[in-house]
Amino acid sequence: MALIGANELKRKMLIAVDSQPYTVLEVFFASPTARGAATMVRTRLRHLLTGSVQEKSFKATEKFAEPDVQLVPASFLYADGQGCHFMDESSYDQFMLTDEQIGDDRGYLKEGATLLVLKYNGEPVSLQLPPFVELTVTSTELGVKGDTASGGGSKVATLETGITARVPLFIKEGETVRVDTRTGEVAGRA
Repeated sequence: MALIGANELKRKMLIAVDSQPYTVLEVFFASPTARGAATMVRTRLRHLLTGSVQEKSFKATEKFAEPDVQLVPASFLYADGQGCHFMDESSYDQFMLTDEQIGDDRGYLKEGATLLVLKYNGEPVSLQLPPFVELTVTSTELGVKGDTASGGGSKVATLETGITARVPLFIKEGETVRVDTRTGEVAGRA
């Protein structure tokens, strides 16, 4: 396995620091002012397993291994009291992620949805949702014309997975809407 030098780091690279996987968010090279001093590389790193962000400095001569990380396509099968169950689409193996591992992304999962799963050392650790998902409105109040001064207001709707979102007044129960998984906002009809 090839080692990556600190002077070769770039944004979005994956490296192993203290045998933990990180993705590089920012890199800044600090040149020395004194003779004989080593160039320092200041970085902001996000831990792939916990999501925490840290600032670390390294000498330009330090080397890092590449972590055993891969993104694989998977399908969401179902959820039960233990967690959410998925199937790896390349090997057809089934696996489970707990509600703590999934977090707020649970509201965007519906049966049969295809997404990417991050595997570290062959074990699934987190999800990468598509940018948009299509969900059906299960309940919403009636929108009455003239509810707002500008005429283009919104109302709260409950979607099929149980999450709530603000939708335009013309959206009715049973309609399908596109939801942005990064912001939770409705991007219009599907």
